Amino acid sequence: MRKAGRVVAEIHEATRAAIRPGATTLDLDRAARDVLEKRGAGSNFLGYHGFPAVVCTSPNSMIVHGIPSAKVVLVEGDIISVDCGAIIEGYHGDAAYTAPVGEVSAEATRLMQVTEASLYAGIDQLTPGNRLHEVGRAVQQVAEAAGFSVVREYVGHAIGTAMHEEPQVPNYWPGTPGPTLKEGMVFAIEPMVNAGGTGTVLLDDGWSVVTADGRLSAHFEHTIAVTDDGPEVFTVP
Repeated sequence: MRKAGRVVAEIHEATRAAIRPGATTLDLDRAARDVLEKRGAGSNFLGYHGFPAVVCTSPNSMIVHGIPSAKVVLVEGDIISVDCGAIIEGYHGDAAYTAPVGEVSAEATRLMQVTEASLYAGIDQLTPGNRLHEVGRAVQQVAEAAGFSVVREYVGHAIGTAMHEEPQVPNYWPGTPGPTLKEGMVFAIEPMVNAGGTGTVLLDDGWSVVTADGRLSAHFEHTIAVTDDGPEVFTVP
């Protein structure tokens, strides 16, 4: 899983380098495919329930699962979320980030900063003996303290020989403490934080999810192992 995580981190670097005004979201998918091919890695996104690409690209008010397209051209002031994964020797990595396209608004900058901070607050909870849903409590506290809201319908998950494994990892406190964490468990924590309300709308393509109020959303994710020495993040360079 460390190997798969390193490939995902490399995809992040390659796609970040491709983000600029005038680029298309299909350009980001091509950059990701180049890394997968170079590293001999499989894609856990391509073909997943029919998904047609190796990354999800979700601009502005799109929360998750955007389909890369030559028709979606990035412009100055956009933000773009990129979610991707990789498979090495049967094991999966999964991670996401949100990046600015050129100069962006103060609200967009703050939303990205708070969402990433909420991710790391959640990661800090991944210690043996803690309860899983403390992750969601930590994420929610950071996001809501900043005046933002946490998406409820889409959550994190355990990960291993499949991309999505049980149990799920809510990004909010669901009212129960959840399973006790043990060394060797691995989770993908992925807060999706909206500038406005929590409402979501699934578009007609059957994949793309947008905010119901049309306001911005940001998404950050890492794959992390529970260890006796603290959380180990697999999807960083």
